[in-house]
Amino acid sequence: MNTVTISHSDDSATVSLARRWLDEMPIFGIGLVLLALCVGLLMSRGVNPSLGGVIENARLFGLFTLILVAFDAAWQLNRNRPDSPTAFLKARYTAAPLKQTVFGGLPLLAVAIIALPFFSKMKAAIPLFNEYTWDAAFIEWDRAIFFGYDAWEVLQPVLGYPIITAFLALLYHLWFLLLYPGVMFFVFAKMDSQVRRQFFLSYMLSWALIGGLMATWLASVGPCFLGPLLGNPHFDAQMNYLYAANEQVPIMVLNVQELLLEWHGKSANGLGSGITAMPSMHCAIAFLYWIAVRRISPKWGMFFGVFFFITWISSVHLAYHYAVDGLVSLLAVAVIWWASQRIIAAWDAFLASRDQAALRTNTVPAE
Repeated sequence: MNTVTISHSDDSATVSLARRWLDEMPIFGIGLVLLALCVGLLMSRGVNPSLGGVIENARLFGLFTLILVAFDAAWQLNRNRPDSPTAFLKARYTAAPLKQTVFGGLPLLAVAIIALPFFSKMKAAIPLFNEYTWDAAFIEWDRAIFFGYDAWEVLQPVLGYPIITAFLALLYHLWFLLLYPGVMFFVFAKMDSQVRRQFFLSYMLSWALIGGLMATWLASVGPCFLGPLLGNPHFDAQMNYLYAANEQVPIMVLNVQELLLEWHGKSANGLGSGITAMPSMHCAIAFLYWIAVRRISPKWGMFFGVFFFITWISSVHLAYHYAVDGLVSLLAVAVIWWASQRIIAAWDAFLASRDQAALRTNTVPAE
């Protein structure tokens, strides 16, 4: 009798996993197409699509997994104070529901691990496809919006203090967490399937269309690289402020900017390399999190709304981006989110019609 019950439970879990993976098929299919297109474009310019970036990305996900598990274990042990910590943790991490959650999310996690390094290579390969010619236009766009001033000049009276600049630089780097523990949250946390799928499809499309296609079309280097790469001194005053502030309080972004310049000079195309301003992927991903998280928790939605706004103004103040970079990212993500919703809805409608057809076929009329 027990054997039958276990078997039935196993069968139900298998069906549940299969259904989740089937529901997420648009993400896998579109992700595969985008990945193949990306690899093909890179190979057409002689860029080797090696797996080094994928391995490094997997290591980063593994590192954050260990950190999150260690934090959870410490939290649970302190909260429950079990007589046998080892037995308690073994029971917690081998429980059937947790196993099902982990196995259910592995395909989405694999997509995130594999795809992002190749999209990063596309960012680094922009000069192979297009020249950086748009900066002058974006400077004029910003000045048109801010009545003849550059955006950083408008922000400077409020943000132009070394301690504030250093704090914003720290927050700007914390954006990195959205790519790892943030993605893992959307992979494994309990939430409405519609939100999860719409987030991941939007996430993939954002990296490909905003960080790849649009960044290549609108190729620009941004304020901090305008002088070193294009010989334009327009933002020398801003950079002088940042380096002067760095003498008082370390400004973390300056080392990263110098590293990006070094990689650009060596034509490096590893994970996180590449120089591009328009559109801003920092703003795009932060805005996507705000759209998605507010559908899960209004309170955390407010947090990510503030985080997006801080990311936007920080990207300008720290000389990475023009203000219009964030504006274009916002509009592009909004369109992608809308399109993703309709793609998921169309797929769900297809599955529903298929299930109804199968039900009619398998129904035997009563005699």
